[in-house]
Amino acid sequence: MDLFSLLNEPLLLLFIILFLGSLLGQAKIKGVSLGTSGVLLVAMLFGHFGYQISPTVQNLGLSLFIVAVGLQAGPRFFRMMRSSGIIFGIIGIFIVLMAAVTTIIVAKMFHLSPALSIGLMTGALTSTPGLAAALQATNDPLASVGYGIAYPFGVIAVVLFVQLLPRMLNVDLVKDLKEKDDPARTEGSPEVMTIEVNHSSVHKRTLKELKFNRYKSVVISRVIRGDRNIIALNDTVILIGDRLVAVGLRPDLEELCHDIGKEVRSDFSNSDHVQLRKVVVDSEEMIGKSLRELELRRRYGVTVTRMERGGFEFNQSSKWRLERGDTLTLVSSEDRLNSIEKLFSKKTLTVTNVHIFSLSLILLIGIGVGMIPVHLPHLGTITFGVAGGPLFVALIIGHFGKLGPVRARYFQPSNQVIRDIGLVLFLAGAGTTAGQGIVEVVQREGVSLLIGGALITIVPIICGFFIARKFFQLSMVHSLGALCGGLTSTPGLGAVNQLIDSEDPSIAYAAAYPFALILVAIISQVLVFFL
Repeated sequence: MDLFSLLNEPLLLLFIILFLGSLLGQAKIKGVSLGTSGVLLVAMLFGHFGYQISPTVQNLGLSLFIVAVGLQAGPRFFRMMRSSGIIFGIIGIFIVLMAAVTTIIVAKMFHLSPALSIGLMTGALTSTPGLAAALQATNDPLASVGYGIAYPFGVIAVVLFVQLLPRMLNVDLVKDLKEKDDPARTEGSPEVMTIEVNHSSVHKRTLKELKFNRYKSVVISRVIRGDRNIIALNDTVILIGDRLVAVGLRPDLEELCHDIGKEVRSDFSNSDHVQLRKVVVDSEEMIGKSLRELELRRRYGVTVTRMERGGFEFNQSSKWRLERGDTLTLVSSEDRLNSIEKLFSKKTLTVTNVHIFSLSLILLIGIGVGMIPVHLPHLGTITFGVAGGPLFVALIIGHFGKLGPVRARYFQPSNQVIRDIGLVLFLAGAGTTAGQGIVEVVQREGVSLLIGGALITIVPIICGFFIARKFFQLSMVHSLGALCGGLTSTPGLGAVNQLIDSEDPSIAYAAAYPFALILVAIISQVLVFFL
């Protein structure tokens, strides 16, 4: 058997494309690589010579990839809508809308087909979910051609922009970061207040009887009585003259202070036996459980004062369901903290928790929702298809973490495996289909494709940066991080991280990314009606 006859075997063809595409994607030029898009380019080459991957394989990969994206983005997406991090989300949305407007102008200017135009937009934004939605909406492989042409420039343009702009504007990133307000932290971040009790209504009553949880975010972490520090438990009795160390949002703390006493200077000099420790959630038994279910204060004598996820710090919430990697700030004695740390630490070598039952159920519901026709006034009727339906369902299930009794929030490594496998299978199928006509399209459209793709990348970059920097008055670091999130550019984020030793770019990126990711998938389908 020669090589060409081997390529007629579907499985061999698939894995040859995946191998060569992955090899190409790992190659780096000046630190920039194509990543998984290397699979798309290799698949387009094979498609040009008449080889095809089954549409079933492509749709399987698409549904797996989209579900993984939705489950990952769900918790952060809805939480950001209720916090000051929405500023970054607005920037991400604005960037995608600017890309859509530019796409319409480019399509009219160069007389490009809808599929080719939307493909250029998804490539310029380096958004594979957008490409998936475009293929579903247009049912035209030209979308993959546009994506493959615009993608390399989209990657390189963002990386160069974030590296060169601070130099061109002569901005000291560290100094600029200190001078500007951080919207991710200036509002909604927990504070510590020490309150001296002087109201008789509080005297000789336990914390459980006082029901301080009516002050919403407030948690009492310890009680200072004379020169002693007492761990705050439900049965701790409060006396007049006690100083309560409270953690919560400023308005809630001020309300509590007004009701029971006065604010005094914090003094923890005699608190050797009462310690504060940050503990990372890593145990499978803890994943998906809420603080209310765990009852850490009652069972273990430990108080949770703050929680951190994805670089954002939040006040503790009894309804918060834990994810792997969450960081809890705990207050208690050393021996109790040691015990609780073991409780949250990894007990086995398990790094994956994929449940085929729950994954299949999510896909089943998502594909079913994607088949429901939705009427848009003045635009007609659309369906969300294999891309939009599973994304919508996975976002909701990812937010709640459960589907009835079925746990549906996987460990990050598990989610990564589902996403990566789904992505390369989808790109292999989309690439071979697109490759059939790529040469003819390039010969016919010529340089207009390159100019169009460049415009769809450059215009949103400039407009997005202007809005972030001038309108929202963000620091250069936060502006560039939000820009990378809005353009869904992970290589761009890597370039920003090389400019400054700080987690701030990643915070801005993580806040903008889900909004842009989801909107690109929606816009890719809606644009069909405007082109």
